[in-house]
Amino acid sequence: MPTPPVLGTLSWLPATEHPELLGPPVAAALGGLAGPAWVAEIDDDLADTAAFTEAYGVPAEASANCVVVAARRAGQTTMAACLVLATTRADVNGLVRRQLDARKASFAPQDVAVAESGMAYGGITPVGLPSSWPVLVDAAVAAADLVVVGSGTRGSKLAVPGAVLAALPSARVLEGLGRPLAPAGHPAADGPPPATRRAPDDSDVGWGERPGDPSDDDRRYLEDRPPHWGSD
Repeated sequence: MPTPPVLGTLSWLPATEHPELLGPPVAAALGGLAGPAWVAEIDDDLADTAAFTEAYGVPAEASANCVVVAARRAGQTTMAACLVLATTRADVNGLVRRQLDARKASFAPQDVAVAESGMAYGGITPVGLPSSWPVLVDAAVAAADLVVVGSGTRGSKLAVPGAVLAALPSARVLEGLGRPLAPAGHPAADGPPPATRRAPDDSDVGWGERPGDPSDDDRRYLEDRPPHWGSD
């Protein structure tokens, strides 16, 4: 195992030696990685991107968000994951939808993402996802020397070379998957600059919780989701 990274104020340990810090699907998948991975324990109340980067001094540009997407076509739903830098958001309705050859693509509801991945909300990561899921990786993530991602649980984070994530069996590297957040002062901006604000893909709404507005575009999907996904 190479020398542990110096990244923020965290103490990084070889992930294969500390399965107790990982979600079960993640621990089971580590042996199949094409390179090293490290894990660091964190406060589970600080797992969300903005809180994590502020508390532990890890730059947002060194963090990546993994969001679960439900793509629908001809009555069939396909699950997929998108991995983009925390300073961007996934182009779900454009590039992702076209890549998955779907009529409609949107963030999967939180309960569905948790149940189908077997990982904790706020800790879902591309390592250890079901083999049938495409994992769409932004080219900027693939080119990164090291990125911090979830570990399957809220109580820790993984640090993995971008090339290792790009080499996952179901990974597809895509240029332009992550779109920059609106800059401060832009009409679409709401809050701190993009390097420090929480990415929309990492928000509760981004994960597809049932919207309060009945006119929301995804309400029909949420009401029509398959029975095995549970009810309200």
